[in-house]
Amino acid sequence: MHKIETMLTLQQQLNDSTNGTGWEQGYTKNNKIIDWRRCIYLEAAELIESYPWKHWKNIDAHPDYENIRIEAVDIWHFVMSEALRIYTIETKGSIKTLANAITEEKGYETLLSSTTPSYTDHYQEIAVVEDFIRSLFCNEPIEVLVSKFFTVASLAGLNLDTLYALYIGKNMLNRFRQDHGYKEGSYIKIWENREDNVVMQEILEGNQNITPEMLYQKLEEAYPA
Repeated sequence: MHKIETMLTLQQQLNDSTNGTGWEQGYTKNNKIIDWRRCIYLEAAELIESYPWKHWKNIDAHPDYENIRIEAVDIWHFVMSEALRIYTIETKGSIKTLANAITEEKGYETLLSSTTPSYTDHYQEIAVVEDFIRSLFCNEPIEVLVSKFFTVASLAGLNLDTLYALYIGKNMLNRFRQDHGYKEGSYIKIWENREDNVVMQEILEGNQNITPEMLYQKLEEAYPA
């Protein structure tokens, strides 16, 4: 539960910093509407794009599981944000209470194993993601979304440890982006012919015990500005 609570706390801090306190009411500090469910289904669509589903293009290509895992972590940012919104506005519970509720959801136990992706039938995997998206459009409760996300994450080869590590990495990268002009459009996303996501993953792979603060500093050193 500690890792779930830590991720929720970091997501709350990121949302407070990016959108302003009170974002749970559905608006940013600039009065823009926030729709976490739209964020989720668009990220899920990007995840599907990492599969070679197009029958007219690159027919011998293989799924990009490295990017699929990144997209799954992006989805997790938004799933947690929606859960935080609901717990603040409707349930009026604490982050600790929410973390405990998440650990009791169906499918959570699969994250506790050393999950590896099956890589057998990517059309079945796409169907799982589309079922997850369907839940969004059917306005199913957050508990269902969390449980179905766990299934999506497991298919991508994520367990709690790898989800946590990649989340910490992406959370710091998102914070770094905001601090370096992402909203204003001045942020540089390609660093010496590599996307910043790739650079972040390389830093994590070379420093397994890196702290969030150290990761931020490494990103600062690598940034091409």
